[in-house]
Amino acid sequence: MLIKKESTDSAPTYKALVIGVSAGGLKALSAIIPLLPSDFPLPIVIVPHRKHEAEDYLVSYLNKRSSLTVLSASIGAPIKPGYVYIAPSGYHLLIERDKTFSLSIDGKVNYSIPSIDILFDSAAIAYQETLIGLILTGANNDGSLGLRSINFYHGLSLVQDPNSAEYPVMPQAAISTTHVDYILPIVDISDFLIKLLME
Repeated sequence: MLIKKESTDSAPTYKALVIGVSAGGLKALSAIIPLLPSDFPLPIVIVPHRKHEAEDYLVSYLNKRSSLTVLSASIGAPIKPGYVYIAPSGYHLLIERDKTFSLSIDGKVNYSIPSIDILFDSAAIAYQETLIGLILTGANNDGSLGLRSINFYHGLSLVQDPNSAEYPVMPQAAISTTHVDYILPIVDISDFLIKLLME
């Protein structure tokens, strides 16, 4: 586990968690989301790279196994604690300053739509130091620059330990692109979040 943060007079109050995941994502998300309690205090916004036909399956799969409500993010919807929002396929998902969602049909970024970088960049501006960003397994470098944006605004940056990733390229790219606060094995991530936010 790699720790960056210097000690401060008071710990920040985090208000949102954004997650980027690509190849191997179903297994990784299944090791985190179902283990979070129903009173988890943050909204969770996830950009997964997946085929269009897998969209409804991912929402349904996680919703059946989780205490939190899992749903597809929709334009204009307010972002509320206790919910897990999945980016719809075919659009870039953004978070506005008023903590609502917007969608974009701009071209692919890092060969991806939705793009993790796009979500992370917009979330970093909206939430600044109250944001947590997490990069999980994947086979490209999407999310690396977005995680750097989260660091720029003094949010907390987390990356799955590449040794525990089904596809280590994306975690490795994030680690090589920006400073990371914590590098965590997949089996430790849910406990880490619970201890960080609820104890």
